[in-house]
Order: sequence, then structure tokens, then C-alpha cells
Amino acid sequence: MEGIAALHPAAHDWHSNRLDAADARPEVVEELSWRFAVTVKDRNNRPAGPPLRMIEKTPKNSLRISFFEAAYPDATFVYLRRGARETLSSMIEAWQSGAFRTYPRLPGWSGLPWSLLLVPGWSELMDLPLPQIVARQWLATTRTLLDDLARLPPERVRAVDYDAFIDSPQAAVARLCGSLGLEWDRPLGKQLPHSRTTVSPPRAGKWRKHEAEIAEVWPLVAESDALSRAFAADRAC
Repeated sequence: MEGIAALHPAAHDWHSNRLDAADARPEVVEELSWRFAVTVKDRNNRPAGPPLRMIEKTPKNSLRISFFEAAYPDATFVYLRRGARETLSSMIEAWQSGAFRTYPRLPGWSGLPWSLLLVPGWSELMDLPLPQIVARQWLATTRTLLDDLARLPPERVRAVDYDAFIDSPQAAVARLCGSLGLEWDRPLGKQLPHSRTTVSPPRAGKWRKHEAEIAEVWPLVAESDALSRAFAADRAC
């Protein structure tokens, strides 16, 4: 997406990754659709021709719901909700790994090179400890995401609980596909393959590695964590 100049943060004075309906100009959507069409692959890594249903899961798009709603009015949005403690721990790990530096030369930013989503208000995080940065990064993203999803008609939003999905992948996918009117033709095993961006293998309680840091910032995120849980329960399929 950011290969299109109009969608790059630089075109918005480095405000953030936020895009809204005003950014979904016809010529931009046409260019984006072409880029998707020529790069999309099926699960066997083969080019996929029309008609097709494309899945797009770039985390930055959590800040672009309004844009995609305007660009693709027939899109359905699936909120994969993970608890804040686990997410904050993974974000700390991602920043420290150096493997997720989205804007290593972010104008006006010092300290660790900027990683993951560029959120509104990022300049106010200057010189904060890393746990404080990721907590506010998560908070800004979650508030924006929930607000945007809440504005959509309920039938266009689904929610899946991350822990329930990991615990029983086949059942979770079957429910999701059933609610979307899609078929699922390949049973999933109990153990899913790791993402190619995995920093360290998932395990129960892994977040406790950063338990002390998360406890310090928990008052910042506790309310939004509860709101996200309630929203996901209300939209669960």
C-alpha cells in the first residue's frame, strides 16, 4: 500500500498510518486494486484469478478501516482479538528484536528505530521507556479500531477470540466460515504452523517474561482491554 505515494505517511506529514474515507479516491483505489490483483496468491502460492475472495491481514490496516470500508463496500472485517497482556509482551519483543522496523528513519524520532504501527500522537512518546511506548501504541490502535468497527453495520463485522482459535483452530475457522457463507475444505490440525514473522515460539504464559513491565503500564490499557473483550464477545461468530 505504501508504494502508492498518496497512502504513505509522508504524504500526511508523517501523522500516522491512519487512512480514512477521504483517502479512498477513485484513482488510488484503482491503483491499489491492480496491485492486489497482480500479487495475490492462493494457499499453494499460485496466482489467483477472478473471481476471488482476498484475505488481507497487515496489522497497519487496523488504522485504515474507514479507508477500506469506502474503497471496498462489500468487504467484511474480522477482528482477531488477543488479550492486551499477551499483545504487549509480543510488541516489546518485536521492538527489541529489530526485525520489525517499519520506519527506521522516522523524522523527528530518536531512540530505538520505530517499529510496528505508526500511531497518531507518536511524537508524544519520545524518550519514554519501551513498555510505555508499546502500551500507548496498542491503546491508540485499539481505540481507533474499535471506534471504526463500531460504526459499521454489525453484519459486516465478525470477531474471533485468539485464545479460542489457538485452542481449537478447526472449530473456530468452521464457525467463521459458516457465518461468512464460505466453505472450508482442509481440516486444521491441533498445532498450527508458526507465522513467518514469529520471533519466539508461542507458549502458555509467555507474556510473563515481561510481567513486571506490563504491570507498570496496565492502568493505561485495562479499560480498553475490557472494552475490546466485550466488543469481541458481542460480534463473536
